[in-house]
Amino acid sequence: MGDRVRWHARWVVPVATPPIADGTVVTEGDRIAWVGPRAQAPAGGRDDDLGDAILAPGLVNAHTHLDLTMMRGFLEDLDFFGWVRTLTQAKREALGADDFRDAALLGVAEGLARGITSFGDTADNDAAFEALRALGARGIAFREVFGPDPEHCDASMRGLREAVEAMRARETPLVRVGVSPHAPYSVSDALFRAVGAYAAEARLPVAVHVAESAAEDDLVVRGTGPFAGFLAGRGIGVAPRASGPVALLEAAGLLRAETLLIHCVRASGDDVARIADAGCGVAHCPASNAKLGHGVAPLREILAAGARVGLGSDSMASNNEMDILGEARLAVLQQRARLGQPDAVPARAAVRLATLGGAEALRIDHEVGSLVPGKQADLVAFAADAHGGPVHDPCAALVFAPGRVRASRVVVAGVERVRDGVVHGLDPAVAGRVRGTAARLAQWRRARPPV
Repeated sequence: MGDRVRWHARWVVPVATPPIADGTVVTEGDRIAWVGPRAQAPAGGRDDDLGDAILAPGLVNAHTHLDLTMMRGFLEDLDFFGWVRTLTQAKREALGADDFRDAALLGVAEGLARGITSFGDTADNDAAFEALRALGARGIAFREVFGPDPEHCDASMRGLREAVEAMRARETPLVRVGVSPHAPYSVSDALFRAVGAYAAEARLPVAVHVAESAAEDDLVVRGTGPFAGFLAGRGIGVAPRASGPVALLEAAGLLRAETLLIHCVRASGDDVARIADAGCGVAHCPASNAKLGHGVAPLREILAAGARVGLGSDSMASNNEMDILGEARLAVLQQRARLGQPDAVPARAAVRLATLGGAEALRIDHEVGSLVPGKQADLVAFAADAHGGPVHDPCAALVFAPGRVRASRVVVAGVERVRDGVVHGLDPAVAGRVRGTAARLAQWRRARPPV
């Protein structure tokens, strides 16, 4: 029993079952062995008393772009097309592989320090994949592929296959690889179909940005708008493609259980039914959706349809903070305001979105997302602010006062990764290098004409 630890806390929030006052979680190695009241905890092992804390499963960030952490505050107040074009040009003209690696490391560290133990990341490089491995976090690195011109489909697929095969050779029990045909405005129908066939053949999870913006609707439904004009200017034929972006993915064979749909802000009632019937996961990103002016997703309806839903921060280019409890709070408030119902999404449901819901969306819920014997020992202890007053309901405290709690201890697969805000294994020079990259980006932008 040398590796048995009895974690005691004022509150234990298993998520799968109601909160436990004065609870204990017993771990053995990388697994949870027991969960219940402290008075009934099995004997033996080392005691770790977390005090006046809320002990919960590790949080799950279902959608990130960790390699863009240097872009925090870089693309403010732009319309979506201008935002996309500026981001794309900056990546191509002003950034290199080392910049992306440092940004991803800092992004993973920021997430861990906020209690996030699992990430669903999308990128057209392996920076996040390597950062997750380096800092001992858990996640799926979805390798992005682009190609709006159907003539380039074969070349895009060759590059994707080579990149994925190289990453798969370095997979670990904690970090896996997926694929991400980026979005309808950057991927042709032919490429969507090809990626779907490859993912099915290679048994790879898929992530797609979809139903995010009005500009995306204009392109897919009417063949108009800024993306259509840009593609036509490159000599790429533009015409209406489907009745909507979700229908476009369905026609390409990508509405299936292995697919994570990112955003779904503009999902119609029929879209929601299709998504749920197909078993797709959904990454709901309330702060990013609002910051870019896309709107409020029909979260309540998506949940009511039975879809697997988690929360995502998106990139620091569209959300200046990686805080999944903050996303939970915003998600709840948006739905209550939208529907005029104070119980539209209860606090306990929001905690589920931040943990087990995200794990379900990424299809890793057999391992993480709730404190259940047999699952991986991914734990986070949130210490209550000493001046924050009493905690009557731990779920309400996590959701409605996230600034009053802090992740004092973070454990992934039984290994401590954060203690009192310090992320183990992070090179302290990384933050300075990312600040330098951000300054270089600002200089680049000042020298560029507006998009």
